[in-house]
Amino acid sequence: MDLIVCIKRVPQTAEAEVRVDSSGKDIVKDRLTFDMNEADTYALEAAILLKEKFGGTITAISLGVADAEDTLRIALAKGADSAVRIKAEDFGELDGFKTAALLKEVIKDIKFDAIFTGCMATDDSYYQVGPVLAEMLGVPHATLVSKVEVSEEKVRVNRELEGGLIEHLEMSLPAVFAVQTGINEPRYASLIAIRRAAGKEIKILGKEDIPVETKTNSTLEELFVPPVGKRAEILTGSADEVAARTAGIIKEKGLI
Repeated sequence: MDLIVCIKRVPQTAEAEVRVDSSGKDIVKDRLTFDMNEADTYALEAAILLKEKFGGTITAISLGVADAEDTLRIALAKGADSAVRIKAEDFGELDGFKTAALLKEVIKDIKFDAIFTGCMATDDSYYQVGPVLAEMLGVPHATLVSKVEVSEEKVRVNRELEGGLIEHLEMSLPAVFAVQTGINEPRYASLIAIRRAAGKEIKILGKEDIPVETKTNSTLEELFVPPVGKRAEILTGSADEVAARTAGIIKEKGLI
């Protein structure tokens, strides 16, 4: 099987103090550590498991600045066969749609049976890239994937839904799978594999290689740390009453 995994290098903010920078559109990153996006580690492992079972190749692709090459080398050390970095610095402001469009321009020239992405990125929580990429490529997709079984060009997929429900799907390949965390147990890269990956070539593509003019569909106006509140209101009553009160609160806050 020929597999593609889209990965992202993100700051680790779970236990760090996050401060908005002077532009108001980004966070201060000088004291943060970076690593592969959590859901992407599971996506990579899912691809490696299929490669081990069926054979084939894995191409890891990342849209990022030069430091993203360190993350790609970890993917190579774990089991990817080749890696591509799309130069994020060449393409200005990015959102989920533009990210998917740039990935599509690279992937459309690569033979693939399946594409794996994380279900979301921890830095922006868009949840958009996998589904938008699939639509642009004209292939089926599944999100929040918690199980993948492939046999005879068909794939059976479990998806996590709200309330603990699981949806069972049967899909044809090629397809895009946006993987949920917990689908497997991601492996660690051995020291020997990391050393070998350090010498592997990473293909780098910029605007001269991707001439398509791609625009964002959204604009980031401002980042801010949510204020700490002390008040919680528990809504009671029938479903209709709670829904009406919720809609009223949203209007009062000026959100619609």
